[in-house]
Amino acid sequence: MKKLIGIAVILGVIFLMLHSTPKLALRTCVFFMGYPKAAFITDIGDDEYHNKFDKKKFTKLNAKAYTLTKPPFDKATESELRNYLVRKKGFLYFADYYGEL
Repeated sequence: MKKLIGIAVILGVIFLMLHSTPKLALRTCVFFMGYPKAAFITDIGDDEYHNKFDKKKFTKLNAKAYTLTKPPFDKATESELRNYLVRKKGFLYFADYYGEL
């Protein structure tokens, strides 16, 4: 029983660490989307276009858009997965692919 509780605590701490900052949450999202190399090597910057254009929407969602400098390439859609939306919920951050438009 102690091992099970210990494993649960360790997994909980890892989850909190991976979602403690917007950039870590974004890297975690890209990693679990199946692009571990891109998650580690890409640089992350603010997506000025989407942040300006969708400012009211993002304020309501408590979110901000980010872009990857070396985005992963999705073979199914034949496109780069460049833009992501990172939302803040409480003290944690969660990222989702946002798209190009």
